[in-house]
Amino acid sequence: MKLQVTKDTLIGEVLNADNTTAPYFFEMGMHCLGCPASSAESLEDACAVHGVEVEELVNQLNDHINK
Repeated sequence: MKLQVTKDTLIGEVLNADNTTAPYFFEMGMHCLGCPASSAESLEDACAVHGVEVEELVNQLNDHINK
């Protein structure tokens, strides 16, 4: 079963489900994916810090994961 990403999904959950999603995080300026704190951060929190629209990232990740 594939992960259904929401704004509350943790970054670590996304990366564990599909590590090919890392470039989406890099594109938004999040280069600290190996940091334990970032893996426990929700997409909503990460987007708020990096000035990215969370729904846009959620849609991109779901499209990528469900291909």
